Amino acid sequence: MDILESVLEEFKKLAAIPRANGHEQAVSDFLKQYLADAGFTVVQDAKNNIIADKPATKGHENAPRTILQGHMDMVAVGAEGVDYDPLTDPIKLVRTEKYLTADGTSLGADDGIGVAEGIYLMKHAKEHGPLRLIVTTDEERGMTGAIALDAKYLKDAQFLINCDSENYDEVTVGSAGSVDLTFERALKRVPPTAGKAYKLTVRGLKGGHSGERIGDGRGNAIRTLALILLALQQQGSVELSDFHGGKAHNAIPEAAAATFATDIEAADLSNILAAEKAKFLAIYGSVDPDIELMLEAADVPETVLVAGDTKRLLRLLTVMHTGVYAMSTVIPSLVETSANLGVVKMDEETVHVELFPRSAVDGKIDEFALYAEEIAELTGFTAIVGTKSPGWKENKDSKLAKIVAETFQEQNGRPMKVETIHAGLECGFHFAKNPHLDMVSIGVTTQDIHSPNEKLVLATVEPQVKLIEATLKKIANL
Repeated sequence: MDILESVLEEFKKLAAIPRANGHEQAVSDFLKQYLADAGFTVVQDAKNNIIADKPATKGHENAPRTILQGHMDMVAVGAEGVDYDPLTDPIKLVRTEKYLTADGTSLGADDGIGVAEGIYLMKHAKEHGPLRLIVTTDEERGMTGAIALDAKYLKDAQFLINCDSENYDEVTVGSAGSVDLTFERALKRVPPTAGKAYKLTVRGLKGGHSGERIGDGRGNAIRTLALILLALQQQGSVELSDFHGGKAHNAIPEAAAATFATDIEAADLSNILAAEKAKFLAIYGSVDPDIELMLEAADVPETVLVAGDTKRLLRLLTVMHTGVYAMSTVIPSLVETSANLGVVKMDEETVHVELFPRSAVDGKIDEFALYAEEIAELTGFTAIVGTKSPGWKENKDSKLAKIVAETFQEQNGRPMKVETIHAGLECGFHFAKNPHLDMVSIGVTTQDIHSPNEKLVLATVEPQVKLIEATLKKIANL
């Protein structure tokens, strides 16, 4: 079996196991047993991280240890209207000549394909020093696996190859930090006064990864819906019963919906929506042209939010920053700081809003945490400052980056791009635990990760594996 087919066989095993971020027990247990059965020394820690060791090949026992690293969890989302339970349903793979995709859901190539490649290399690499595979949990939600990983598994290594990037011809040598920000408020409900009700859905936006795609200028469905509701309020009553949107804090929301009672006539509603769609297209139409505003008659809800709670929520969603905040002053075209308004959830008693800022400058992450507390006070919410992820500062003297770039040039006849990215990588936590660890992040080419449109470019899998194999060989002979 050739390299591509072998790696895809490993990936299929992962795709068959539901592994939404925060729910990795089953896949962790599988990896523990599977890697042990393959003959490796395996540790499963308290956070379900997997650490598997393989001795050096003969004659390279004194070579430096290299770590291959990826994460087992995925952003598990289904397309609008697809019946999909991320906690119980496997990923249904669809293969064409060019791509591997999933049937109506995200694929989980981020980072299942990196893990599959790591397993393949542990099994088949022919010349290497001491080799370690680390597969972490909960990377997509809060990097809690990387945070909890015992530093001893990093301190006895000299090199680390993170397999969580998205373009085969790029080697990443630095990444942004981030912070999880949550806004919550208890809700007060009363019976509606209006006799008509509607459900308004914003859909058809591109969405995508809130780090890699935030610089594209794509629309945000949550912000768009909030602005439309404000426009409706200028024409009559809007008694909000429900508002929800987004599927993950680190994914730009492609859809959002609200249910409300109103005294606005149907014809006026249609006119306002047409005007708001035109406004959206004037701003975002060049990159997000397929927006749909769907208005459906709904049963009048038993309760709606008091007017003050509706006002506070819409104020928060419209004044909160989402999108690019600042561009890098060092690297042209690189986003330095951004924030993504990623999730709104509501039940009868509370509303929950998630904002996810990123920055290459740790001080700006601290500023966003302060901003969250101030804006929460102004809008009557409670701000919860969650996990802060440190940035990974570029090492201009990286021996590993040089080896990888030179090897890519030899194998492909063209230079490899050396990048610092506006996205979070676990390398920031690894660097904090071992500042002497020489790291890079590489990966196969994937498109539209964290969305039902996610694609893996099959032609990049075998070259990626050969790149790592050759890199391990060169390290073994240092």
